[in-house]
Amino acid sequence: MLIDTPKQGTLADKAAQHLAHSIVTGELAQGQKLNEAELAERYGMGRGPLREALRHLEGMRLVTRIPNAGARVVVLDRKTLADLYAVREALEGMACRIAATQMSDEEITQLSKLLDRHEAQIKKQGGKVYAQKEGDLDFHYQIVRGSRNQMLMNMLGSEQYQLLRMCRHRTSRNAQRTGPALQQHRQIVAALALRDGELAEMLMRRHIQGAWQSIDEMIAKEEEAAE
Repeated sequence: MLIDTPKQGTLADKAAQHLAHSIVTGELAQGQKLNEAELAERYGMGRGPLREALRHLEGMRLVTRIPNAGARVVVLDRKTLADLYAVREALEGMACRIAATQMSDEEITQLSKLLDRHEAQIKKQGGKVYAQKEGDLDFHYQIVRGSRNQMLMNMLGSEQYQLLRMCRHRTSRNAQRTGPALQQHRQIVAALALRDGELAEMLMRRHIQGAWQSIDEMIAKEEEAAE
């Protein structure tokens, strides 16, 4: 499994899932202090399971703990994001190249069908939102898993996956990015179907470069508006 989560069914697991979702979607803002008493009341649990959940989120890098200040939601500044996307471009490009020889024909067919479902969802949102759900409904997740490379799964999974979902959630609301992103995904699938690893890697790298450019422009506009 690509995503590193605590055991299913525990109170800590449920809290971690709720908190992760709230952080990824921005319901809990970047830099926001996480008050244990308020969170324990919200999720109806004791401090013990909640603290365990927060420790897990620290491991996922969604939460940072500052001495004498408590736990806060991670802040993804421009430098952190630039570093993250540079690593993502290299690793996902590599995963895509390997997946071209490792994925079965059936897996590639299912990947194409997944994009059909994504397209239908985009149309439901009026063409303005392209938000992929976690795990099996995530196009990038499927390709990394299809590489069959455990090292890549670990690095792009438990260490970076949720941070990347935070970034991608922001760009998913960029209407100008929605159409091109889906088209680029389809081009990547076509390269995988051709078993052309070099082309698949190039297309994935170009796709992620475009995603970073979109985020960088978004940050620049936010900084300009704040001045």
